[in-house]
Amino acid sequence: MNGDLVARTKRFAAEVDALVFSFDGYIYNPLDYAWEAHRTYLERYIHPHAEVLFLGMNPGPFGMAQTGVPFGEIRSVVSWLGINTPVGKPPREHPARAVVGFAIGRSEKSGERFWGLMQQRFGTPEAFFAHHAVMNYCPLVFMDKGPTGRNVVPEALAKAERIALEQVCDAYLADVIQYTQPRYLVGVGKYAQKKLEHLAALEEPVETPRRSVLSILHPSPGNPQANAGWDVKVSDQLREAHVWA
Repeated sequence: MNGDLVARTKRFAAEVDALVFSFDGYIYNPLDYAWEAHRTYLERYIHPHAEVLFLGMNPGPFGMAQTGVPFGEIRSVVSWLGINTPVGKPPREHPARAVVGFAIGRSEKSGERFWGLMQQRFGTPEAFFAHHAVMNYCPLVFMDKGPTGRNVVPEALAKAERIALEQVCDAYLADVIQYTQPRYLVGVGKYAQKKLEHLAALEEPVETPRRSVLSILHPSPGNPQANAGWDVKVSDQLREAHVWA
């Protein structure tokens, strides 16, 4: 049981809930309404002494927003990670972005690609998580009030509100890094890499060698480079960085 990490994550959820946003849209926090699934993920898979920490940006509307698991594409979460729990509802719900939890019928491509590569390479989640951890930087989903509930990235928030959110997320991420003690910090995309670089620069130079920070190609279908051979490209990136043999 990762009791300390679970308690720290519960406090993190409360800290982001306490923030005030002028954002004129909808905000979901799956650490609240999908807490049981997220807690199960932490207890089962996030352990000290992970060699590699992969960091995503924030939940996707058809992934973690539904399942409470980072890059939480439904089939990967249920069939590979073996997590399937009851999921509640956010306080305010966009009519086009209903939270239905594990009844979601739509696959999230980013999670499908990410977890598909890990399953292909490692076979079992136990083999993968023996040396890896996967987390998100920000737990919140932001959606505009338009008819489709378009995803809004945290960088688009008002500056003061974005900084307040980043301070809370930075503090939590620093504690996750302290808990897992990874040698390699891997941002899934450039935004996550920047957040990892910021925290790595603040660490006291007591470890030899220092943590290596890099990024991999983001698996989103909105990224044209990811839509052909993403798994091969990312495997090459990680081998070239000596993260994977």
